[in-house]
Amino acid sequence: MTELHRKYDYDVAIIGGGSGGYAAARTTANAGLKTVVIEGGEEVGGLCILRGCMPTKALLYAAEVMHLASHAEPWGIRAENVSFNFSQVMARKDLLIKDFADCRHQQLRSGKFEFIRAVARFTDSNAIELFPLLIQSGEGKGEENQFAHEPSANRTLTAKYFIIATGSTIAPSPISCIDPTTCLNSDTALKLTRLPKSIIVVGGGAVACEFAQFFQRFGVKVTLIQRSPHVLHEFDSDATSELEKVFLREGMTLYTGTNIIDSRTIGSEKEVIFEHEGKSVRVSAEDIFFALGRVPNTEPLGLEKIGVAADGRRITTNHFMQTSRPHIYAVGDCTGRHEIVHIAVQQGEVAGHNIAYPERAKEMDYRLLTEIIFTEPQIAAVGLTERKARGRNIPHIAASYPFNDHGKALIMEAKDGFVKLLAEPASGEIIGGCCVGPFGGELIHEIIAAMHKRMTVHELAAMPHYHPTLAEIWTHTAEELAEKIAQRT
Repeated sequence: MTELHRKYDYDVAIIGGGSGGYAAARTTANAGLKTVVIEGGEEVGGLCILRGCMPTKALLYAAEVMHLASHAEPWGIRAENVSFNFSQVMARKDLLIKDFADCRHQQLRSGKFEFIRAVARFTDSNAIELFPLLIQSGEGKGEENQFAHEPSANRTLTAKYFIIATGSTIAPSPISCIDPTTCLNSDTALKLTRLPKSIIVVGGGAVACEFAQFFQRFGVKVTLIQRSPHVLHEFDSDATSELEKVFLREGMTLYTGTNIIDSRTIGSEKEVIFEHEGKSVRVSAEDIFFALGRVPNTEPLGLEKIGVAADGRRITTNHFMQTSRPHIYAVGDCTGRHEIVHIAVQQGEVAGHNIAYPERAKEMDYRLLTEIIFTEPQIAAVGLTERKARGRNIPHIAASYPFNDHGKALIMEAKDGFVKLLAEPASGEIIGGCCVGPFGGELIHEIIAAMHKRMTVHELAAMPHYHPTLAEIWTHTAEELAEKIAQRT
């Protein structure tokens, strides 16, 4: 046994068994480091599998099928009296999530590293105390953590390195008059046994927009209230305006540029009072969906005792994923930068690699940062948006092309939206792309690949595209930008 193993129980202890934590554990274990993963959640799998990406997209796809079946007339198809069984919709979602969670459970118990079910808190910078975890419901009901048979109530565990991957939790309400514990949210909505007749969605981010359209397409009367002038305010306004247009067309009531004043319960309904365009507006519904984001799940860790710097609850890290204590790393949602699962995986791999091979340390590169909103139309963006480019004073040229003038989109009756490319004015290198339209989350990957290889608009324009396909729409924007550059020189 090496001196390293004599001094510490483990080379690496990872707190959190979600996507980022598992990626880190796989990396360090494959490098030969003695690794342990501690999972303190009631269920195993992480946010993406249990309450995020997978269950919500399963529901959104069901809503899309429902919408297409209910609006089949443009193709000459009669689909009268289209109906649905909400219990079956939810049961299919539950079955899918069980399969995904079971797979993650098997990965964590593969034997490549130790896996412990427990709640962790730092006692010093190289030690954590583990508290027994008694699961009250769901997977593993009644099962205590692996060290429950030991005489002492708790156990202390030491490691040379730590990786924190504890994810996020529903944010407290920034609006004093709204108590999120009395509202539906992205966690509790996944457990609904029946749909409300009406709902007020508070918020305009990805979660708000996706759930709002899900509810709307399943016949719920939806009112969405957003503080900013547009939903999804991080995107360019031309993209969000397209989505707002569709929301309104599908019957949703939408208020943007608001200021919530009060919220109350009146009889069997809940009411929200807010200012909009200089007037006081009252909206009531059977329930409120609280969609004002998530916050890093870091409070139970005791980070303040060991000097790990944080911005509020967000653990601050450098591009090597190190915290202010260099032997403690943090990855995923608890770092609060980008709540995106593939970013968490990349961060976990980078952290694990840097612990195993410090002489060949890697840095996170967010140049290809991608975000996808799974509404219909989908909104997807990679790299720079015009908003970001202007905010950072980055020279750029841009070109757009609409789906309502594109052959395959017309065949599909998918006429909403457009694609947009941003390029460096002199070289023509592609520095950003946005797709608002059918299969936007798939189409954006062509631009991710192009930017990964630092392609120019000239190269993209020259690349063959099969006809008729949705993907060939990118050639229109690439050709326009190539022509703009030629005119400049």
